[in-house]
Amino acid sequence: MSERIFILVLGLSILLALYLEQDMLMYALPMYLMFEGITNIRLTRLLQSARHVTLDDGLYMYRGTSRFELEATRIWRIIVAIVLATSFILIHEYNYDVLWFFPWFLGFALTGAGVSGVCPVLLAIRFLGFK
Repeated sequence: MSERIFILVLGLSILLALYLEQDMLMYALPMYLMFEGITNIRLTRLLQSARHVTLDDGLYMYRGTSRFELEATRIWRIIVAIVLATSFILIHEYNYDVLWFFPWFLGFALTGAGVSGVCPVLLAIRFLGFK
């Protein structure tokens, strides 16, 4: 599984969980992304090593100098987890219903990034100097 397919599956699962109102899945997805971001144990790498193949990310990459040693995909996972969890918790626990837009936008944006191969947030993180 490449990063592009992972982003597509993540976006579709966010949209499906929101549409079917599966709150437990919406709480589990940010926790899973945070776990991957902190530990750098990624599902995509595990599946590639189990199949004995090496796939490229499948995403458009910004080729610049890296100033930081952290990978951009780790930072991306942490950012997505924080935005998704914060908006969903504020909507359901504190009744800020005006924030309904953020999880839906995130789901559609990730689905679009998975289909097109261009993730603007990941490009911006790489532009900032992460490798």
